[in-house]
Amino acid sequence: MSQSGLETAKKLGLLESEYQKIVSVLGREPNFTELSIYSVMWSEHCSYKNSITYLKKLPRKGSRLLVEAGEENAGLVDIGDGLACAFKIESHNHPSAIEPYQGAATGVGGIHRDIFTMGARPIAALNSLRFGNIQNSHTRQLMKGVVKGIGNYGNSFGVPTVGGEVYFHNCYNQNILVNAMSVGIVEHGKTVSARADGPGNPVFIVGSATGKDGIHGATFASADLTADSAEDLPAVQVGDPFQEKLLLEASLEAISTGQIVGMQDMGAAGITCSTSEMAAKSNTGMIIHLDQVPTRQKNMQPFEILLSESQERMLVVCKKGGEDQLRKIYDKWDLECVQIGEVTDSGFLEYYMKNELVAKVPAESLVLGGGAPVYQREFTIPTYFKLIDAFDATKIKEPDDLIAIAKNLMSSPNIASKKWIYEQYDRMVRTGTMTSVSQADAAVVRIKGSKKALCLTTDCNSNYVFLDPYKGGMIAVSECARNISCSGGIPVAITNCLNFGNPYSTEVYWQFVHALKGMGEACEKFDTPVTGGNVSFYNQTVTQEKTEPVYPTPTIGMLGLMEDQSLFTSIDFKEEGDLIYLLGIQNDHIGYSEYLNIIHGVTYAPAPYFNLDEEFQLHKSIQNLIRKGWVRSAHDISEGGLFCSLAESCFPNPELGFRIEIPTGFRKDLFLFGENQGRIIVSIKPKHKTEFELFLQQLKQEYYFLGDVAKNSFIVNNQNFGTNAQYFDLYSNFISKQF
Repeated sequence: MSQSGLETAKKLGLLESEYQKIVSVLGREPNFTELSIYSVMWSEHCSYKNSITYLKKLPRKGSRLLVEAGEENAGLVDIGDGLACAFKIESHNHPSAIEPYQGAATGVGGIHRDIFTMGARPIAALNSLRFGNIQNSHTRQLMKGVVKGIGNYGNSFGVPTVGGEVYFHNCYNQNILVNAMSVGIVEHGKTVSARADGPGNPVFIVGSATGKDGIHGATFASADLTADSAEDLPAVQVGDPFQEKLLLEASLEAISTGQIVGMQDMGAAGITCSTSEMAAKSNTGMIIHLDQVPTRQKNMQPFEILLSESQERMLVVCKKGGEDQLRKIYDKWDLECVQIGEVTDSGFLEYYMKNELVAKVPAESLVLGGGAPVYQREFTIPTYFKLIDAFDATKIKEPDDLIAIAKNLMSSPNIASKKWIYEQYDRMVRTGTMTSVSQADAAVVRIKGSKKALCLTTDCNSNYVFLDPYKGGMIAVSECARNISCSGGIPVAITNCLNFGNPYSTEVYWQFVHALKGMGEACEKFDTPVTGGNVSFYNQTVTQEKTEPVYPTPTIGMLGLMEDQSLFTSIDFKEEGDLIYLLGIQNDHIGYSEYLNIIHGVTYAPAPYFNLDEEFQLHKSIQNLIRKGWVRSAHDISEGGLFCSLAESCFPNPELGFRIEIPTGFRKDLFLFGENQGRIIVSIKPKHKTEFELFLQQLKQEYYFLGDVAKNSFIVNNQNFGTNAQYFDLYSNFISKQF
């Protein structure tokens, strides 16, 4: 083993043991190009080497799943009527922290390509964003770039951005999180796999020309951010949504010919990843002529062509004899379509440059589940848990001025309206978004030609996960399911984007292991198997003073199905005099909440009250109630507690307010502002009161009658807290005022 080779390997991010393994696999010393190939394919971003052991423990089977997690570019779920839904969420965190506009834009483009390379047409996009303190100018600069990047790419590409979430916390001051989700529809039997079957079949690269942008992007995403990370700007790709639109239409047309054997997006690691994964999946090999790849720059080196992450490109394996038909389609759409090689039966990837063999590696040795290394890291309980254990609930005294607290919370960053963000997104394009007019807890999108609709949501409260990863993981899944149930849907499956710090930190790995355990148990309970997703480690900033990981943020993207669009249920109160009920368990548990943090200055406290069995019962109850036709509005209780949820149900109609009585025996501040999980507010017509309550009793569902929908004032225990307009001004303008 040469010392120079080992030093080069280390500079590329490989461990000494990994270099030794490469030498063993090849039976010789690797050259620089081969080392570059292994460095990206064995990076955390591509190989999941530090996470796969626990990912495999998540529930991955279900009656509606058409492919298991990891089998294809995205999850595929049967939604009936001969249709399937492809959906997936992924991160683009590091690029967005360095170059927010292009980082976010290419994140959107990449996740859409994962969907249409399967033959599905994207119909909706969602996102989950985390930023630092909004008072910081750096945070606002990053926000502007990210939001503009998401909006410009999605709006130009022609897919509506229908939902998402935004949180602010100091832990994200440098390491922002940008998670993008895409959802598409495809007819059964019209999907295409990411395979390279059939030795002798030609291999094409289609779409944009290859440049030097994004080289070693996967390696960049598998390391901590430091003060020098800005020097990695070439690792950030540049996107073109108009080119992607052409690629979408051309690819779907090409798939319809039946001449496509396999297709894969060139995302992380570019040509290297797509050739290795497609060949390994089919137990085949490939001969690739890199000098045939269309390039934007002259004299690109073999490793640059192989590792480039230039956007809007795909690798296509075509049936032999179908080459001319394929070229004709892509030529019609004014896109490059160049044969760069062919499938072989050797099991090796052989890369040539002007007829010179520059790299030869076994395809199987590069991929997850093949020769890529797998680690199970040590983990230890975080030291900050001592601070949580020291929390004394008796010191949280009930304040006198509840009105001031209500107004303070309504204008706090994590509760205030995010309209400054979502108004930059086109929600109406394709005319399928039912929640573009009426807001619901989940985004609801029509399935055209069907009476059904899809319910979509992303969710994760990272504060809860930080304080209790196991319970927080369960809550993230449960809130997604609760949002879908409140909107009239039935939860079906999830995709996830697991954002954590450095896996070599034993405390970070403890968070990871226990969050996945909680997620898995909740998915089992709700029968929402995991279809795939993304692990994003190394979300932490290293400076001379300290190492600061982000809060553990296992973002859940959930798909639900509404069997009839008439079941659509929005959050807004409909009419004065309607009755308001609280469904779920109410108690005086003092757990973490925005109220506890903002008003009492408490960061370290137990996670909110949560019981998985009670949560499951609640979801079944609201699903049944909506199908009985009694529920006029439904809104889950989350950040800010009951008061904020009631206010949000009033805001769509400025003429309405509420009049409620807090049941005896409860602390008023905790009843109004606590964030105990497993609670929903609903409104019904007065004429349904008796049968509604009788049905809840039959279901053994705990409930509380609160009061009724009133004229525009917010009244609690006969005390007027203010008007709809006053709270709406606080709620709707806080974020926009920062810009």
